[in-house]
Amino acid sequence: MDNKVRESMFYKIVRPILKFLFLNLYKPKIIGSENIPKEGRIILAGNHTNNFDCILLMSSTKRCIHFLAKVELFKGFKKVIFSNLGLIPVDRSKKNPDALKTAKMYLENEKVIGIFPEGTFSKTNELLPFKIGAVKMAYDTNTKIVPFAITGKYKLFSKDLKITFKEPLDILNSDLDIENNNLRNLISKMVGDKK
Repeated sequence: MDNKVRESMFYKIVRPILKFLFLNLYKPKIIGSENIPKEGRIILAGNHTNNFDCILLMSSTKRCIHFLAKVELFKGFKKVIFSNLGLIPVDRSKKNPDALKTAKMYLENEKVIGIFPEGTFSKTNELLPFKIGAVKMAYDTNTKIVPFAITGKYKLFSKDLKITFKEPLDILNSDLDIENNNLRNLISKMVGDKK
């Protein structure tokens, strides 16, 4: 089996178009994007507030981000679009060894994984419990995590929206529950910091 991962040409074509439209419509503040390495494996992990969060992340780096996304998106005509964007389907109703295996393969090929550890977006803006996948992938593949926090609202031309990236974190403790709690606490603090 060929485990070589190639970047999606469709992603490379679509990203600059989406970025141009998104930045002009929502005018987000992007802080700390220099913390996303220009090359090598990395996991971007943060809070989930809206369906547009993926586009906000795509607008924050030129690198191709392979998002873990709910399997419901891979139905009908949407399957063609999301598959060609390099998304990895996740069935949120059960454990996903295949999704984790695929994500690890991308990391072993020095790619970028984007993940929202809450698994869905919070309608109350309160941070939900984190699933273990992000820290497990990081620990198993010796990959750093760049934590991010999205604050503000997706309102046209409001300049209220902000995404902040922190410096990459090493996941070194084999007690992944502790690492997961540490990651959630960090992002919770970032979300609460409105400055």
